[in-house]
Amino acid sequence: MGQPDLKYSIYVNAEPEQIWRIYTDAEATRAIFFGSELRSTFEVGASYEYVGPGTDGEETVHVYGQVLAYEPYRFLSFTEHAGPSYREDHANWKTRVSMTLEKVGQTTKVTIVNDEWPDEHPSYASTQESWLMILSNIKTYVETGKTMDFGW
Repeated sequence: MGQPDLKYSIYVNAEPEQIWRIYTDAEATRAIFFGSELRSTFEVGASYEYVGPGTDGEETVHVYGQVLAYEPYRFLSFTEHAGPSYREDHANWKTRVSMTLEKVGQTTKVTIVNDEWPDEHPSYASTQESWLMILSNIKTYVETGKTMDFGW
């Protein structure tokens, strides 16, 4: 059966291109994803990984997977695994993440759906909180040029 989908929507006072940059530009991803940069060619079928400071040093792989869909400024979807430093059986725990950007007036609606959760996924509870923090950070960064301080 799996666990319930995680779905979040926010409105950001910015153009879709500005928000998209956060997911594809190394400097921007480091700003909002806690010092990690996204590495990928973004071709469908290509691998991706968020790499940054962590328990394995500056090159800790926090999240990795495969690009499933890539439509610039509109839609991005990928599989997701927690990195090897988080759990020994990381390859066994896969979910899917999809991000949709939709222009609404002078704002952009950002919708994240994290689905295909297997039963008993060990990261489910922490991911619920993480998405709220990431989306809040995206909104703050795009609108103010600053990131939020979560005290870490």
